[in-house]
Amino acid sequence: MLKITLIKSTIGAIPKHKKTVAALGLHKPNTSVEKQDTPAIRGMIKQVNHLVKVEEI
Repeated sequence: MLKITLIKSTIGAIPKHKKTVAALGLHKPNTSVEKQDTPAIRGMIKQVNHLVKVEEI
């Protein structure tokens, strides 16, 4: 399992990154979600790694 936290706002981010963050289930800064560790989720995290913090739980 991965705990994904949005650490920066998506204001000013390109639209593709905004949609990726929303698809991860994150909306406001400092909110967290727990997702299964899959290649698809890892790819999404890699795309927006400058906006999120990831912890393995």
